[in-house]
Amino acid sequence: MSQLPTLRQLQFLLALAEHGSFSRAADAVFVTQPTLSAAIKELEAILGVVLVERGARGATLTPAGEAALTRARRVMTEAEDLVIAAQAAGEPLCGPLRLGVIPTIAPFLLPRVLPTVREQFPKLKLYLREDLTQRLYDALLERRLDAALVALPFEAPMIETHVLGADEFLFCCEPAHPLAQKPSLKSSDLAGEPLLLLEDGHCLRDHALAACSAGMVRSDFAATSLHTLVQMVKAGLGATLLPRMAVAAGLVDRLDLTVRPFDPPVVGREIGIAWRRGSARAEEARQLGEVIQGLLTPPQ
Repeated sequence: MSQLPTLRQLQFLLALAEHGSFSRAADAVFVTQPTLSAAIKELEAILGVVLVERGARGATLTPAGEAALTRARRVMTEAEDLVIAAQAAGEPLCGPLRLGVIPTIAPFLLPRVLPTVREQFPKLKLYLREDLTQRLYDALLERRLDAALVALPFEAPMIETHVLGADEFLFCCEPAHPLAQKPSLKSSDLAGEPLLLLEDGHCLRDHALAACSAGMVRSDFAATSLHTLVQMVKAGLGATLLPRMAVAAGLVDRLDLTVRPFDPPVVGREIGIAWRRGSARAEEARQLGEVIQGLLTPPQ
């Protein structure tokens, strides 16, 4: 049987590809530069190809090195999954778990759920990352995240999701706004109404457009966060749609704004947890989702 590369050699190749320098890669994996350089030469000898072009400005991978890098990532990930699966079989939801959360959920849900998660799973160490949905899904596929709290629907290949609950849209405006005085508000009342929305890339924007787009006029202003959005409403630039989750968490408290539900409720999005298909953390993601599901405020 031919000699096989070691996980350590593959780890060094990944570090070299990431840092583009033998010295920086050696620092990243806590070895000396000669140790890392020797390991890469041994790997090249085992594979019978040159993996790295060494130059004064650093190190770059050859085409063969790029091909090896792709498989090295896969092997290292499978090795990590092996460890995770074995640990989860002994005791689920312990050790590190990398959780992504979108910005329109993170500040409104995490403060309520994290204390309960810590209490129920004291050995779990959560590493949190807030980002837009597409970037979180990319991180799941690249195995940089184990799970993500997202808003659905959002289609993505190789991603599985579990719905945790519905989050309805509420209409937010100044007290003097004509729609603030209507006894019953319907989504059709938004026809011709200029609404402030989040900027492109936020799934909440897409959900708002899908739920109430009939005749709706989009304002020229696009916010980067819900906090900015309500301040623009306060400044008289227009009205907007807000998720009930954010309102329940106090987003518009002390702003003297009117928040009205639709009749019947307009469920603009569902809260869900996502993971990469085939992930060793899939069952743990489901378990974490079940805990969060029990803490979600149901639509009122």
